[in-house]
Amino acid sequence: MKPPMTATSQLEWHLSSHASMICLIWIGLGTLLRGLQVELNLHSQNRRSPGTMSTDENLFETISEVKAFGGQLTRYKHYSKVNNCVMTFAIFHPKISRNSLTPVLWFLSGLTCTDENVCQKSGVFRDLAEAGIALIAPDTSPRGCNVEGESASWDFGVGAGFYVDATESKWKTNWNMYSYVTEELPALIKKHRPSLDLNNQSITGHSMGGHGALICALKNPGKFKSVSAFAPIANPMNCPWGQKAFSGYLGEDFEAWKKYDATELVKSYQGPDLHILVDQGTKDNFYFKDPKQLLPENFQEAANKAGVKAEVRLQDGYDHSYYFISTFIGEHVKHHAKYLKQ
Repeated sequence: MKPPMTATSQLEWHLSSHASMICLIWIGLGTLLRGLQVELNLHSQNRRSPGTMSTDENLFETISEVKAFGGQLTRYKHYSKVNNCVMTFAIFHPKISRNSLTPVLWFLSGLTCTDENVCQKSGVFRDLAEAGIALIAPDTSPRGCNVEGESASWDFGVGAGFYVDATESKWKTNWNMYSYVTEELPALIKKHRPSLDLNNQSITGHSMGGHGALICALKNPGKFKSVSAFAPIANPMNCPWGQKAFSGYLGEDFEAWKKYDATELVKSYQGPDLHILVDQGTKDNFYFKDPKQLLPENFQEAANKAGVKAEVRLQDGYDHSYYFISTFIGEHVKHHAKYLKQ
C-alpha cells in the first residue's frame, strides 16, 4: 500500500490539479475567442460598406479545394470593383500540365443559383477532364450589398442578376454582372491563373444563364469560339421574367432592353460563326405552360432570318432541372471541344 499523503503533499496535489484545470480552461477560451474572431472577420468583410472594404488584390482568396476526376475544383472570393462587393466563383482545372495553356468553358447559372449548382449537380467534370478543358463558374449576382428589396423576390435581385449592367440608380452601383463576366473576372483570372487560355474560350449556361451565355457571345464577336445553352430565356423582352428584370435594372428604355435580348441581338449579328447549340426540354413547364418564359422558337426564327447558324434541339420529355442538364452536358462539352481543340 502507498503511504498516506502528508498535508504538504495533498496541498501540492490540489495546487497541481487546479493549475492544470486553469490551463485547460485558458486553452479552451483561447480557441473559442480565435473562432469568434474568424467569424467576426468574415461577417465584417461581407457586411462592411463598399467604401471601406479593402480593394487589395490579396482578396483573391481560396475558399475551398476538392479533387475531381484527377483535376482540381477550387472556389475563390475577391473584391469586385464593378459590383462593389465580395464575389465568389469556381474554377475546375483538369489534370494536365500547368505549364501548358488550357482552353476554358464558362458556365453561367440560372435564377436562385450560385457557382455551386453546376459543380455539384451537372456531372460535368468527367467530360471536362477527358477533353482537357477548364470550367469557370461565376455567381449569379452580387450578395450582401444591403440594397433595399434585393432579396424580396426569387426572380429579381440576389441570385437574379440577369447578366446586365443596371442603369437604374438603385441598382447601378452593384448590379453589373455583364461587365463582371465579360471584363472584370476574365482580367482577374488572366492575372492570377495564367495557365487558363482566355484567348481560347467558349461559353454555356442554363435558363437565365443560357440567356447570359447567348448575349455575351452575340455582343462580343470573336470572343468565344462557340456558345450553347440549356433552356435559355431566349427572348426576355417578351416574357414575365425578362420584363421584370429589365424594367427593374434598366428602366423603361426599350432600346436598352434590346441590347440584352438574344433574339434582338441575333438579328444584327455580324461576326464569325458562333456554332450556337440550344437544348430545350419539351416537358419544361417554363417552355410549354403559360405564361411562357423561354421562347426558343423566337430566337430560332430570328437567327434563320438573319442567316445566323443556330441549332435548337427539342428534347422529348425533359424538364427544366439538372436531370435535363446532366443528361446532355456531355454532348455540350464535346460540341465546344470541337472548336476549342482545333
